[in-house]
Amino acid sequence: MTRIEEEFCRRTPRSAERARAAEAVMPGGDTRAAAHHTPYPLTLEHGQGPFVWDVDGHRYIDLIGNYTSLVHGHAYPPIVEVLRATSARGTAWAARCDAQIELAALLVERVASVDKIRFTNSGTEAAMLAMHIARVATGRRKILMARYGYHGSQEDTELGLVGQEGPNTYLAEFGNAEAFERALAEHGSEIACVLLEPVMGSAGIVAAPPGFLAAVCAAARREGALFILDEVICFRLAVGGAQERYGVTPDLTLFGKIIGGGLPVGAVGGREDLLAMTDPAKGMMFVSGTFNGNPLTTAAGVVSVRELTAARIAAMEDRATALRVGLEQAAAAVGMPFSVNQAGSLLNLFFTATCPPATIVRTDYERMRRFHLAAMNHGLFFAPRGLIAMSTVMTDAVIDEVLVRAQAAFADVAAEPE
Repeated sequence: MTRIEEEFCRRTPRSAERARAAEAVMPGGDTRAAAHHTPYPLTLEHGQGPFVWDVDGHRYIDLIGNYTSLVHGHAYPPIVEVLRATSARGTAWAARCDAQIELAALLVERVASVDKIRFTNSGTEAAMLAMHIARVATGRRKILMARYGYHGSQEDTELGLVGQEGPNTYLAEFGNAEAFERALAEHGSEIACVLLEPVMGSAGIVAAPPGFLAAVCAAARREGALFILDEVICFRLAVGGAQERYGVTPDLTLFGKIIGGGLPVGAVGGREDLLAMTDPAKGMMFVSGTFNGNPLTTAAGVVSVRELTAARIAAMEDRATALRVGLEQAAAAVGMPFSVNQAGSLLNLFFTATCPPATIVRTDYERMRRFHLAAMNHGLFFAPRGLIAMSTVMTDAVIDEVLVRAQAAFADVAAEPE
């Protein structure tokens, strides 16, 4: 065990206890793979604003916000207030609620490509519904996605995440429009939809190069396939989502994360004729879900979306840029190879001289693992793979504190033998 690991274990004995208890009742002691790490994940007790506290009483600056979903930080007062009022009137019923209509209207208003919306309970469910719509609309079965793309925990797209094609899944290289055009020309009669992230999340916050999304969208339509844009992570990048920022008009859009205000959520929006297929009165598909569009989620989502203004989006991006530059300088000061991908308010850290292409296979795994633990030892909390997301409640003072703590973490990693 390294000195960094020893310090992590020394600081977090109660989290270690919780890990052993969790392992007795859950495989690996966890229920979400992306947040798992060795020797064990922290057990957190509460959050407030840009901070979280673990069961050992340590405060951390939260730089991930539940994997980008808490765009206004923890226990955001307007969301807490609306949840308190809504829950007092009931948490769910088998009928619509006003907040459901209001959230749908907000999304239709903000996103130019969206005529209608159907809610689900997660981004995974949204991707499944969108693929179902595409398959019914086209009479085809297969999908085309980017190698190492992520569109939820489901068989057809999880193959693509690990870089494998499968019975229903074709892959092409992200950023290479010609590769997608070739795949569509060869297999177009089989492909129901092309599914793409405007910024690849799990693969390292890799933004689409100029013109790529529009070119792939055009190629999909030439071959009669639908073009689906996954905005589950990227909707935070502009008032109208990443599609506004990158200049593309998809047939269907996947939503999640921030549109639920911190509660489980997903949605599919898009062309009216496609969403009409899910119309329960006259549609071609039966789409239901006990908690779809429930009062708590949609009430919180209305606040989250309404309060994500253009000014706040710009401020988050400015602070992400300041953080990126400061981290680069801190790594250089200890002579450590280091690079950062940035897309708006999203960052991904790498311990390589330049950022790699989109991939989930890292050559810097061991150094990233040590830095992640060292950062927690110094009160910073972010994803084990180096993903960072700004929130609207972060201030310049918080970013300054992050950099001071990160400098100490870099020094600890530099002091460890390779």
